[in-house]
Amino acid sequence: MAYWLVKSEPGTWSWEDQQRDGTTYWDGVRNYQASNNLKAMRLGDLAFFYHSVNEKRIVGIVEVVREYYPDPSDESGRFGMVDVKAVEPFPQPVTLAEIKAEPRLAEMALIRQSRLSVMPVSEEQWRIIAGMGGVKV
Repeated sequence: MAYWLVKSEPGTWSWEDQQRDGTTYWDGVRNYQASNNLKAMRLGDLAFFYHSVNEKRIVGIVEVVREYYPDPSDESGRFGMVDVKAVEPFPQPVTLAEIKAEPRLAEMALIRQSRLSVMPVSEEQWRIIAGMGGVKV
């Protein structure tokens, strides 16, 4: 199993939307590196659900339930999407400031490539952040 972080603007698609709908497609990614990360996702992989823009915090966990397939909103045909389902909310959301303050997370893509919308998370980073958010791993 691999671990990821996916970002969404809460005004576009929020954790509350994800929980309400359960499963949804993760579309609209138009950055090649982020798209390659979507392509690398496999069934059962887990991802942190990150509210970007004003909130800048991890609020929940989703699971990949359908691997990469074409994104019909992409007229060029170059980009795709995956489907994810809500797994659990974070009892205590973990902010970007808290992540930056944790020395063991200094190499995390969220810090080094802050604009990337889909990024890998190492198993160690996953355990640290899950613990910070009150999620048992």
